[in-house]
Amino acid sequence: MAAARPRQLDIAKLAGVSQTTVSLALNGKTADYGINPETEQKIMDAARELGYVPNVTARALRGGRNRLIGVHAFEPLFPTGRESYYEEILVGIEQGAVRAGHDLVLFTSIHQHTGQANIFHEGRNRLRIADGAIILGFEQHDDELVRLADEGYRFVFVGRRERAATLGPYVSAEYAAAVRDVMSRVHALGHREVAYLGLRDRAEPRLERREGFRAGAAELGMAVVAETWAGAGEVEASWIRQVMDGGATVLLVESTGVLEEVAERVDELGVDIPGDLSVVGLDSITDPSAASHDWTHLLVPRREMGARAVELLLDVLDGRQEPTHHERLNCTFRPGGTLGAPAPGV
Repeated sequence: MAAARPRQLDIAKLAGVSQTTVSLALNGKTADYGINPETEQKIMDAARELGYVPNVTARALRGGRNRLIGVHAFEPLFPTGRESYYEEILVGIEQGAVRAGHDLVLFTSIHQHTGQANIFHEGRNRLRIADGAIILGFEQHDDELVRLADEGYRFVFVGRRERAATLGPYVSAEYAAAVRDVMSRVHALGHREVAYLGLRDRAEPRLERREGFRAGAAELGMAVVAETWAGAGEVEASWIRQVMDGGATVLLVESTGVLEEVAERVDELGVDIPGDLSVVGLDSITDPSAASHDWTHLLVPRREMGARAVELLLDVLDGRQEPTHHERLNCTFRPGGTLGAPAPGV
């Protein structure tokens, strides 16, 4: 039979003090209650001798801090496809937690009951075993977020959440400004007609990119030959030929996953990148070594967003930052080899 787990009562007996004194010492409150350092040291020595390990879950349920950070998403974090949107964000969260001396709790069981990632199951907030949580994902469940905020539970979004912005902080990328910068760069090279290829969804990051594209085109007086939405496997060579015949000399592609489809269709047409058509990606490329081209593209600071979300959550928990604080981190432009000046005479 396994040995019984040591309790605070056992520490109290070994140290010759009350269980209340043990509890105060183990929770770092000796100074608040005038417990002398000698008594505190005696308690800590007894705890080590007995091999006492605190029950962090019970501490959290009593309203204490246990140095656990929750990570929750309203959709799966680990897709089976080659591209993972969340990979760099999760790396940043892990690095931020390590620097802060905290552990991470990944909440997955909340996906099993209805097929949706509901935080509340049978009236209970599953996130509460952690001090606070970082919430990811494009899906927005405002009713649950309102309930979390009403309970006083602290959380930070990764990504812009305008509909829920009054409930908690978020860390996002400055997508609109980054795309306007791309537009300025292509304009400076001599491009005057542009096409845009995006996905059909209305996720906040993509909406911001589109805002930046439209604003940049208007400010620079560039003609938008096409603004088209297509999913995986839906890019057709005839569409690329159509936008080129319409005068477009540069194509902005919203999704990294669609870039390789564009490359295949361009090859079918015998079109040269960037000689005949420049192509710019508006997202990070997870594995550049597997790409068909040295793509010109934006680098979204996903790792930095994850790490900053940890810092911001701890600032909110410690009262150093307001719950409605919002931050945007700058994207980086990577020149690559798929953006050049338009061909002479075009």
